[in-house]
Amino acid sequence: MSRFILWFDEVGNEDVELVGGKCASLGEMVQNLVPRGIRVPMGFAVTAEAYRHFVRSAGLEPVITEHIVMLQAGELTLKEAGRKLRTAIVQAPWPAELEAEVRAAYAELSRRDGRDATDVAVRSSATAEDLPDASFAGQQDTYLNMLGTDAVLDATRRCFASLFTDRAITYRRHQGFDHLSIALAVAVQKMVRSDLACAGTMFTLDTETGFPHVVVIDSSWGLGESVVGGHVTPDEYRVFKGVLDDPALLPVIEKRLGAKQTKLIYGEAVEGHTERVRTPKADRDAFTLTDAEATELARWAAQIETYYGRPMDIEWARDGITGELFITQARPETVQSRRTAGATLQTWSLEETGEVLVEGVAVGHGIAVGTARVLYDPADAANHFHDGEVLVTPMTDPDWVPLMERAAAIVTDAGGRTSHAAIISRELGVPAIVGCGDATRKLETGDTVTVSCAEGDRGHVYDGALAFKTTGVDMDDVPETKTKILMIAGSPQTAYRWWRVPCEGVGLARMEFIINNVIRVHPLALLHYDQVIDDDTRRQIEKITRGYADKPTYFVDKLSRAMAGIAAAQWPHPVIVRMSDFKSNEYADLIGGRQFEPVEHNPMLGFRGASRYYSDKYREGFALECRALRKAREEIGMTNLIPMIPFCRTPGEADKVLAEMGKHGLERGKDGLQVYVMVEVPSNVILAEDFAERFDGFSIGSNDLTQLVLGIDRDSGDLAHLFDARDEAVKRMIRSVIEVANRTGTKIGICGQAPSDHPEFAEFLVECGIDSIAVNPDSLVEVRRHVAAAEARKA
Repeated sequence: MSRFILWFDEVGNEDVELVGGKCASLGEMVQNLVPRGIRVPMGFAVTAEAYRHFVRSAGLEPVITEHIVMLQAGELTLKEAGRKLRTAIVQAPWPAELEAEVRAAYAELSRRDGRDATDVAVRSSATAEDLPDASFAGQQDTYLNMLGTDAVLDATRRCFASLFTDRAITYRRHQGFDHLSIALAVAVQKMVRSDLACAGTMFTLDTETGFPHVVVIDSSWGLGESVVGGHVTPDEYRVFKGVLDDPALLPVIEKRLGAKQTKLIYGEAVEGHTERVRTPKADRDAFTLTDAEATELARWAAQIETYYGRPMDIEWARDGITGELFITQARPETVQSRRTAGATLQTWSLEETGEVLVEGVAVGHGIAVGTARVLYDPADAANHFHDGEVLVTPMTDPDWVPLMERAAAIVTDAGGRTSHAAIISRELGVPAIVGCGDATRKLETGDTVTVSCAEGDRGHVYDGALAFKTTGVDMDDVPETKTKILMIAGSPQTAYRWWRVPCEGVGLARMEFIINNVIRVHPLALLHYDQVIDDDTRRQIEKITRGYADKPTYFVDKLSRAMAGIAAAQWPHPVIVRMSDFKSNEYADLIGGRQFEPVEHNPMLGFRGASRYYSDKYREGFALECRALRKAREEIGMTNLIPMIPFCRTPGEADKVLAEMGKHGLERGKDGLQVYVMVEVPSNVILAEDFAERFDGFSIGSNDLTQLVLGIDRDSGDLAHLFDARDEAVKRMIRSVIEVANRTGTKIGICGQAPSDHPEFAEFLVECGIDSIAVNPDSLVEVRRHVAAAEARKA
């Protein structure tokens, strides 16, 4: 075994001290995962001993010691010490025997590739890198498309020097590592021709919430440095792990088109180098991965995670010549995996709102208020940036880390969830919004802003200092209950965020919430785009449906994945999704909606719910909803989804809706499909036995039921003092329908705020024998305590 060169198939995880974390991990995968079908490019490690030999031969040991000591004593600035050390290393000569071994290894790698000189990546691999409790991602240098022995030697020496970049020194200081005990190995790895295709990163958990059952993939055209370095806003995919074993399924539960502004490709002017070019519009408007490719990557990621026994941070690439996917790096994830479930789940919420200046991808869940500081170069920070300001910049790389540590929040033009800015912000616990596109143009230095990452997966920068609050949800000693306690969830991000809270499923996922917040366009405007009259509306629809040639497919794709995401967060527990229940005025507020909606004087009691689904005025829109539900269940694999019909006034209407669903392949009872109905109209209670013959479950909508029993507009401020679900008339209706449900064997639950606000109402429901109670996530633990106490008294 050579002192200075070790091939990847000669090393493994136990060899971090010999070849650094990156090479050790690559070797482990080459030896143990390549035989299982995971592709990893071959290469070799220039060992840590090679680095030490290089330093000793050049007489650099006393130079390094002297400069580090002077830095620690304050006699040199960080910039001065780093520059002097890097210069000394780059100018040092190669020891003859070490140079010969590197030349021989590169020649052998080229021979194996069938070329005189093959293209390689030369990547730093520090001996304290990629450890389970610290990520040194990006702290040392990487050089891509190195061609020829001289280029490899030069890049290797520059990697040695990058052990003393300002960012690396700062990061080690932040993590408490001894500067003098760190050595550096170098990985020399065959390039994957992703310059002709795409590349990116993936994490084996949700990077914002720690939800462990998804793989998050970021992807962009060209070499992977565009994603890792945060140069672009990438495409984003989430793949559910729970059904990956079924080869017939493609469980991509989220698919978001990124801007992909530029791409890094092989340089044409200078052989063996790279250049960044603008991505053609056709590529910007196209997804980089098919669902099948995203699923294959996720399967590999799950295998890697299982092998290592911990969440992983992985880099991948697709070869544009062969079309094959490769794993180019894997290391332990170091942020969410260090957070235990804990006794308290911290939450933030705004207490007021304001003008949104910019928005982008939310990183973390926090809120911060501060003065904006727009910077384009970290070197400008010394004289301008003040602790606690909001850093606004086009993108970050490791040079920005010392500044990021001092920021109250971070806002970038480019980047995705796995970009440098996102990863470091999570490690530092600093809220960040990345991929805003135009933050550096729309925000000005000196502006007071509120940065909110507490409103789902989209973060917002508001004008001014907004009031907000922070609360903790205590999850210690949560009691068990016979009555099932379910969650109300409006989006996958909400469901992921609360995955640690103990519950038995989702009792209400509102389809109209998804349509309003994710799709935004009226379904009939998508189906009949050629009939849309307003030019501005047409432009909006074109922009929103970018990446989809078929506009109705946009509706189906977005809706199916959002429903599947909510279902994945609670798999395999039931997730009840209510089919759209917009009122006509609310439908009209969707983009393109006014052209297709009637004007009603009392839309609350008008053309809503079930009555729309079989009407010629909306039947086509309902067909899209059914297509989306079927895709979520049958193609993505979320068979725990249960559709629920709202505002179904008569049994005859129920028959028409069920027949309409059957036309679109959603036949009750087929493939285990259950269908529920809302109990919110008095006729649902009076004819409960008839409805029980047609549906598998009831869900009491206490707000509408109270409205219609008491004859009160639930939106009326003047009558608010009379609107109370605890009114005896309403309680008798509830008690009656629960009795029928129990007698007929029909499942029955309730969704609404009343059990959260009034413990005595929860006790009433338990006494009546209700099966389940669905509440907002932040109320779930408290309601479970109320229910446990009520069950104890009932016993």
